[in-house]
Amino acid sequence: MVDVNTVTRPPFSMIENGRETGFTIELLQEIAHRQGWDLAVHRKDTFAEMLTGVRDAEVDLAAANISITSAREAEMDFSQPVFESGLQILVQAADVREPSLMKALLSWDLALAIGLAFLLLLVGGMFMWALERRAQPYFDRPLKEAWFPSFWWALNLVVNGGFEERVPRTAIGRMFGVMLVLSSLFIVSIFVAKITAVMTVDAISGSISSVNDLYGKRTGTIEGSTAAGFLQRRDIDYQGFETLDEMLAAFEAGDIRVVVFDAPVLNYYVQHGGSEYGRTIGSVFLREYYGFVFPQGSELTEQANRSLLEMQEDGSYEALYRSWFGRLN
Repeated sequence: MVDVNTVTRPPFSMIENGRETGFTIELLQEIAHRQGWDLAVHRKDTFAEMLTGVRDAEVDLAAANISITSAREAEMDFSQPVFESGLQILVQAADVREPSLMKALLSWDLALAIGLAFLLLLVGGMFMWALERRAQPYFDRPLKEAWFPSFWWALNLVVNGGFEERVPRTAIGRMFGVMLVLSSLFIVSIFVAKITAVMTVDAISGSISSVNDLYGKRTGTIEGSTAAGFLQRRDIDYQGFETLDEMLAAFEAGDIRVVVFDAPVLNYYVQHGGSEYGRTIGSVFLREYYGFVFPQGSELTEQANRSLLEMQEDGSYEALYRSWFGRLN
């Protein structure tokens, strides 16, 4: 009988329809089948309790989303890596805003930029009218009729480079026309940059976009996890929880606004009902690997490693991975 400690960590270890399942559990079951092990799974309440049983050699191994770290390796033995993971940030759904082109186009900042551009074109066109009205037939019209043709000329000069038959004829007019063409590059650049800036600000306003934004935020994670170690190294204050259920309950209640934890666990939570409460943001960081963990010197470590290599060679590992996560990274 091979005694196994685990803890509930969907999608790696959980009970579904009364049976033990999850990616790591099914992977271990396949290894047990190949090695002729008879598994006895013991589901613990906390991650620390699960690992303590292995450290004290009370059980034969532990299986869940167990990160391979040097500190744990000093006290226990790890199998070959079974999953590549990392950390990610989960924030309250109310703190996430999707960028909206329509909202950006209707913003006051953009309206001000457009208004200033139109004013500059109108002023520039009228100044050209004053310079060219006696030299260029296009501008030969009274003031009350000149404002729109002059504005139209300036607009076409900026956008299209002007009209060949309406080239300024005075020396000052030509110099001013060249200045308008050169300034058009800045006008177009500012216009595009303003739309981009408004959309970017709208997307991140009131939310968190990276680890650097976690300072001063009500952040939570599992005590003793690699995420907790990461936050400690970055001097980011956080609230530690004993179990995943406790942490997610606090998040759903709004007691914490941010969760930093294993990316696949958080994404599974969002995809299976958690999207009402939160969204994962940003890319995965602090890449890490999961493995099975054994008491030091356990002969089962080598047996598990042989089966893992066989599964990778015969394609059964990839098939199991695809059944849980889709395409193999």
